[in-house]
Amino acid sequence: MTSFISNIKIDKSVEDVYRFLEDCNNHEQLQPENIYNWTSTRDEAHFTIQNMAKLSLKIKERVVNQSVEFIPSDKAPFDLFLKWTIRDEGGTSDVKLELGADLNMMMKMMASGPLQKLVDFQTKKLAEVL
Repeated sequence: MTSFISNIKIDKSVEDVYRFLEDCNNHEQLQPENIYNWTSTRDEAHFTIQNMAKLSLKIKERVVNQSVEFIPSDKAPFDLFLKWTIRDEGGTSDVKLELGADLNMMMKMMASGPLQKLVDFQTKKLAEVL
């Protein structure tokens, strides 16, 4: 499993950050332009990645004010998970997004750059939105 990680400090309480992240409907605001056909409920999101694949993610686990983990709800091109972790830093929040992907060597060479850009984009967008 290859991990792609991005961290950011956000000037919001862990409660505020968690409240936003624990609802899949809010995650559409964190997506780059190459994500489209977004539909979601509180617990699940379906979308298309331009020139790649359709993907469906569901929340596997919520730990109140600490983390939210997503896994595929349908067959994905490869095994993966997304996990948001939030730590209280005395009034601000330290937020980490980890995307774990089971990539073969060829996929790792092709997808590593875009996947790292995706997690970096989403953490920066989270700071902007909140």
